Amino acid sequence: MMNYEKLHHLQQLLADQQLDVAYLSDPMTIKYLTGFGSDPVERVLALLVFADQDPFLFGPALEVEAIKGTGWPYPVYGYLDHEAPFKMIADQVQKRIANPTKWGAELGFLTVTRLRALEEQFPAAHFDFDLTPAIERMRLIKSADEIEKLNEAGKWADFAFQVGFDAVKVGQTEQAVAAELEYALKKHGIMQMSFDTLIQAGPHAAEPHGATSSRQIENNQLVLFDLGTIYDGYISDASRTVAVGALNDQQKDIYQVCLEAQLTAQAAAKPGMTAAELDKVARDVIEQAGYGEYFIHRLGHGMGMSEHEFPSIMEGNDMQLEPGMCFSIEPGIYIPGVAGVRIEDCVHITEDGCLPFTHTSKELQVVG
Repeated sequence: MMNYEKLHHLQQLLADQQLDVAYLSDPMTIKYLTGFGSDPVERVLALLVFADQDPFLFGPALEVEAIKGTGWPYPVYGYLDHEAPFKMIADQVQKRIANPTKWGAELGFLTVTRLRALEEQFPAAHFDFDLTPAIERMRLIKSADEIEKLNEAGKWADFAFQVGFDAVKVGQTEQAVAAELEYALKKHGIMQMSFDTLIQAGPHAAEPHGATSSRQIENNQLVLFDLGTIYDGYISDASRTVAVGALNDQQKDIYQVCLEAQLTAQAAAKPGMTAAELDKVARDVIEQAGYGEYFIHRLGHGMGMSEHEFPSIMEGNDMQLEPGMCFSIEPGIYIPGVAGVRIEDCVHITEDGCLPFTHTSKELQVVG
């Protein structure tokens, strides 16, 4: 569904900054503002916005009918693969503004090649106003409708955890567990994960960004699950770590410290505190237990339509938390060659605290 309010807000920003035109090319931004979602791969998909004229969408010809089908009420133009897309964009812009010189763009997303293609069409133009901070702020506070969709995505993540836990067996591979839970989701109509499902057993879990592998699950290990689903364009993202067989004292201690850090931070999250303060709440627990050097990432990241959004919940970020902000709380302890534990819920800030989108128990579960 098109977001009229946010689009008008962007038009007002252009007027305030005296910008002639905004060139938006991040597919997630386009989906957020227009209701049309697509990954154009190597093709060009762009939203052109003006302060006092109707915007237009430009994309591959094969997407035009799909764009119209979303109810997009403004012009849409398509191009064939053999045509020159930036010349066609320039023609449409110049019908509206003869000589646009002040442009805004998402500079962190716009490639050098495409920037040069725009500069070739508009040699007198300046493309130095970065719209990314404004877009990030626009997406920061979620509406009640967005919260509802995030809750539904969280419900399916909880379902996936249960299927995954039931699939864990000694001798089973990480990949087989991931395949089983994703197949169960697909049978219920949940066709996409928000990112590649991560199942890591034993020492493999000490690699926070390692990939699910053909490694077999062994007895007396911790197994880390990190997964998320997509529901109506909004994502879930959660982590749990479970035990297979009996754990030794070190494994138990790592788990309990990580759990205390996660629960303490989630209980502390509320409006008015800063992102840095919240990060410190969890980090202090882990550092005081002697594992500080093994907590090697920020406490959390924003989420919504994307798995990683603004803001970062980390040291040095003095942004105050506000109702409607959505982000992860995911402390981790990763000891190379030994084990890795991460426990994560994504939450939204309420008037006096926070509420999670996922509800799978965080107490240590023995499975398999």
